[in-house]
Amino acid sequence: MRFLAVDDEKIMLERLRDLLQRIHPAAEILGFIWPEDALEAAEQQTIDVAFLDIEMGGMTGLELAARLKKSNPDIHIIFVTGHEKYAVEAFAIHATGYLLKPVDEAALERELTFVYGKSKKTGHIRVQTFSGFELYVDGRPVKFERSKSKELLAYLVDHRGAAVTTGEAYAALFEDAVDSISGKSYFRTIVHGLKNSLKKAGAEEILIRNFNSLAIVPELIQCDYYDFLQGDPIAINQYHNDYLPAYSWAEPRNASLGMEKK
Repeated sequence: MRFLAVDDEKIMLERLRDLLQRIHPAAEILGFIWPEDALEAAEQQTIDVAFLDIEMGGMTGLELAARLKKSNPDIHIIFVTGHEKYAVEAFAIHATGYLLKPVDEAALERELTFVYGKSKKTGHIRVQTFSGFELYVDGRPVKFERSKSKELLAYLVDHRGAAVTTGEAYAALFEDAVDSISGKSYFRTIVHGLKNSLKKAGAEEILIRNFNSLAIVPELIQCDYYDFLQGDPIAINQYHNDYLPAYSWAEPRNASLGMEKK
């Protein structure tokens, strides 16, 4: 999840960023004093929610919101301002929320609840598959001993609890590589690395290991891909043809999700 915060008062901007990070520790927060810089950043990457001051030098927050909406109709706009007089104009451009300064954490979290439903802080284990694969435990990203161990977890998440044989997983992760003795040995190292990383993060319960097969327990994780399949509107809006983009084996799934969204 990626937030954009724009305020020409540096102190206010830093406070807003601190509050957002406290509410959503796993979020990426882009902060800008100049609206033009914020617009340029939003053109280069997808923004989920933009928090905008209204009275700023040069471009106003209302103008910035209109331009952000034009390039990304799914973006949520929450105005953070010291003036009540702009409320009518704000909602005329379909703003999601309107907060008066000084903003407190409770008010900010309430507005985000309208966007995302129940606060993401309550999810013990969360998996992100859109715009890159990440595993979060209590809001903190999990570090993996090996990149292939992380990819293996992504492959298991993609299968939504269905058991995958070691041969199937090996073929997906290494594509045309020959299933040799040394390859099997290396794959066992990958599995061991995944198990260790999950154990260190306190998430080992999501992995099921049986003889010659692996699976995850989907009921134990919160996942944007799973939410998408259940018709969750927030997850659908978060998807921008970017399901597990780093992994070639996920391309067919990404194509099918793109068709579903249409």
